[in-house]
Amino acid sequence: MKIVCYFLLPSSAAFLTQTVCLDDTTVKFEIWDTAGQERYHSLAPMYYRGAQAAIVVYDITSQDTFGRAKNWIKELQRQASPNIVIALAGNKADLSSKRMVEYEDAQSYAEDNALLFMETSAKTAMNVNDIFLAIAKKLPKSDNPATGPAVNRQQRGVDLRESNESHSSGCCK
Repeated sequence: MKIVCYFLLPSSAAFLTQTVCLDDTTVKFEIWDTAGQERYHSLAPMYYRGAQAAIVVYDITSQDTFGRAKNWIKELQRQASPNIVIALAGNKADLSSKRMVEYEDAQSYAEDNALLFMETSAKTAMNVNDIFLAIAKKLPKSDNPATGPAVNRQQRGVDLRESNESHSSGCCK
């Protein structure tokens, strides 16, 4: 499972994996964090080529990052797989008193563009697991060789519905 995340917040590009257990299936997310930085823009097609999902993250305290998120979404809609699941995440929900992007505006944009939408907080972990679970639920569950396996059965993983310290011995408890 290749998932691309465009975090429009200061950080460096990174790769990580996250495994989500959902019912009797396990979805392994391969996450490329490009940090939304312009220096990675020309490389972006390499990151999202073949991706089955993308998370575009903006900062709710910055109207500029919301505008850039919209540009990344337009590019994904034009260039990525036609069946890609795109999620829009408004990060820094813990700083709602400094909000510059209204929840309703982002939600309306997401609805108009058929995106998943959640506000999150990387600091408090609010909705972080939930957005991955929502994506996992929306992904097609096929083993078509042309598109690659959407879900891997019989794989060990972390159940995000529990504490990150709790590991299951099989798939999902």
